[in-house]
Amino acid sequence: MAERVGTNGTTVRTTTGSGGVAPGGAPEGGSRGTLASMTAPTAPLPYGTPDTPRLSVRGEARLDVDPEIAHLGITLNARGTDRTSTLGDLTRRNNQALDLIKSYGDAVEKLQTGTLTITPQLTERGRHERVHAYHGTVHLTATLADFTALGELTTRLAALDLTSVDGPWWALRPDSPAHREVRQHAVRDAVQRAREYAEALGSRIVALLELADIGAENAAPVVPLAAPGGMARAAGYAGAPPAPALDLEPQRQTVYAQVNARLTMTPPAL
Repeated sequence: MAERVGTNGTTVRTTTGSGGVAPGGAPEGGSRGTLASMTAPTAPLPYGTPDTPRLSVRGEARLDVDPEIAHLGITLNARGTDRTSTLGDLTRRNNQALDLIKSYGDAVEKLQTGTLTITPQLTERGRHERVHAYHGTVHLTATLADFTALGELTTRLAALDLTSVDGPWWALRPDSPAHREVRQHAVRDAVQRAREYAEALGSRIVALLELADIGAENAAPVVPLAAPGGMARAAGYAGAPPAPALDLEPQRQTVYAQVNARLTMTPPAL
């Protein structure tokens, strides 16, 4: 057996046969050499040991909070026997609805136009394709943060000709502090569970190995929990008398969080 210092500063022990080892490290005379680095890192064990038991727990939290925003879905319709006149009616109603929503100023955080469709409707009888009417629709979405204006706006939109209103859909903003708060509660719950398990065995927690959202280990897609709640539908028709403003009571939102935690603890006193 011979020792030499490699170019990277590590010590290499070489065991050879009778042929020895050439300066370049290759065995001479057909004998086979075996190299073993003395500084190879030791991979961590994926499981606990009697001296260092591993503890896996799940932390959960749930909060009920007031909504921050409300979404309204508005569908404008137009129908006629002429394509141009149908499109003109749809444009007029769309502009009327947009002007009404924009008149509420800062109470409306976001206003978006979705799809616009003009669909020819064919006669059900006869051998030839004949268009007897055209149906047009425009979909709008309004997001409001001022709930005092929500009921009045909903009523006024529903009073417009051939207009349907869906909602409100109560929600939290993506950056709501409630999301951070519930995640922190879930982490504290995981640590508290780990301590209780360790104390039941006469042990104590030593170190945190891993903390992950549920499904993060296998890269599973996250499906947000839907919370529509309190949906109402209203439609406006020509000649209908104006209705009083709706009294809409915001529905509280439930926020969930779950985490997986893996920790090590001292050997139990069994």
